[in-house]
Order: sequence, then structure tokens, then C-alpha cells
Amino acid sequence: MHELDVRVIPPKEKHPTIHRTFDALGAGEQFVLINDHNPKPLFYEFQAERSGQFTWAALEEGPVVWRIAIGKP
Repeated sequence: MHELDVRVIPPKEKHPTIHRTFDALGAGEQFVLINDHNPKPLFYEFQAERSGQFTWAALEEGPVVWRIAIGKP
């Protein structure tokens, strides 16, 4: 499974990079987002813009690293 570590990406480029990675997925595919903080705002963004079009599963929930599997059903 592909991993996207956004800890090394400048803040203003994080969400656009995550959305591009998501958009490149095929049906049934997913990637693991790795972040240094809880990506709850990103979850709400996905809910608002892509309701019913994504899956979200927490694999690791801090306190240092968050790993979230994001996919297309």
C-alpha cells in the first residue's frame, strides 16, 4: 500500500497533495497518510467535499504519528 508522509511537505501544500493522491486512486485502492498531528480538519474537508466517496480508517492515533488509511470504495 502506498504511503504519503506529509510531515516533510510545506503546510500550504499538504491538503492539495493529499487530494491529488486521493484523486489518482482507482476504485478499491487506498493510501496511508502519515502526519505529525491529528488530521481531523482534513476528515471534515473530505466529508464536506466528497461525502460517500471515501473511506477513512485510523491505523495509528498519535501522540507523535498519525497513520490514516484513506481510500475509494
